[in-house]
Amino acid sequence: MSDLSNTIKPKEKALSSSQKFVVQKHDASHLHYDLRIAVDGVYKSWAIPKGPSFSTKHKRLAVQVEDHPLNYGTFEGVIPKGEYGAGTVMVWDRGTYRNLKKETSMKQCLKNGRIEIFLNGKILKGGFALVRFREKNWLLIKMKDDYASDSKNLLTSNPKSVKSGKTMSQIQKEKS
Repeated sequence: MSDLSNTIKPKEKALSSSQKFVVQKHDASHLHYDLRIAVDGVYKSWAIPKGPSFSTKHKRLAVQVEDHPLNYGTFEGVIPKGEYGAGTVMVWDRGTYRNLKKETSMKQCLKNGRIEIFLNGKILKGGFALVRFREKNWLLIKMKDDYASDSKNLLTSNPKSVKSGKTMSQIQKEKS
């Protein structure tokens, strides 16, 4: 296993092929962020109650949820009351990722409970690790790299959708 304190250089982005990822801001029973990474034709998904962070000091709870179809990664709108996940959904970030553990498939990384990926999104950039500590509970950890920052608050500095440019309230009003 690689050490999370290793520095990831931005130039590493071009070293291997990339897959899609999306982060959807979801105001359901509780506001949270859903991280979805494409693996074997589906989005493997984690609900992150406090949202992602660029700080290497923050270890964010990431609860693994059911897989989602790849076409769900473009969904932005309102899930009606009475349906699973009812509430407003925003495409908060999207882009590509690559597996930093090149010698291990993403499927095996999931099984092993340790994923290390380099994100190249509109907002999220750099190395991130997902480390399982219970059956469905993982930690999302920002790896040390040129994108790490203890001072930048990702959640308040990025209030609009990367898909539509709309805020959560604009999306909610549009669909009401």
